[in-house]
Amino acid sequence: MAGTTEMAADWNAIVTLPEATFPKARKFLRRWGEVHRTGYFHVLTLTVEDIESFLPEVAKVIEEKPGTFNILSHIIPAQRTFTFATAEEFEAKARDIAILWAPMLAGKSFHVRLHRRGLKGTLSTPKEERFLDETLLDALETLGAPGRITFTDPDAILQIETIDGRAGASLWQRVDLLRYPFLGVS
Repeated sequence: MAGTTEMAADWNAIVTLPEATFPKARKFLRRWGEVHRTGYFHVLTLTVEDIESFLPEVAKVIEEKPGTFNILSHIIPAQRTFTFATAEEFEAKARDIAILWAPMLAGKSFHVRLHRRGLKGTLSTPKEERFLDETLLDALETLGAPGRITFTDPDAILQIETIDGRAGASLWQRVDLLRYPFLGVS
């Protein structure tokens, strides 16, 4: 597990940088909250007070000054966050969030994307993605509105980002992915 330097325990957004642009990125991002370094190469965390207005505000600034985005690679806010110590705890908490969002995926195509930082050997990205895909398919079947997994132009993507024992989850609809290309969802 990588050590962290000044990382906030309660982050709700992850920002990746294309290179060592931390001073410029920090200056840009601090209008929305506390910016912290992590123990991971070109990865910052951000603690945003109003996560709902965060994306539209960032998009507006980038639209007004497109060159601003040269100091950032991806901005990934989390609609829900949780901590975990084991793979079982991760699965239980991620499953609860996925099931909560299942009605928004009724009859839609989707997939789960997990970007894991740290806990190598504890979490397996492909295994956890499959587990959550299957959880959602089962929940949708139970709702009587089956969905389907696709990686080509899905209606939605459930994105989970982890840094060591903290995770942030978001459900992005196609309109979000088009509106906010800096989300870093693949």
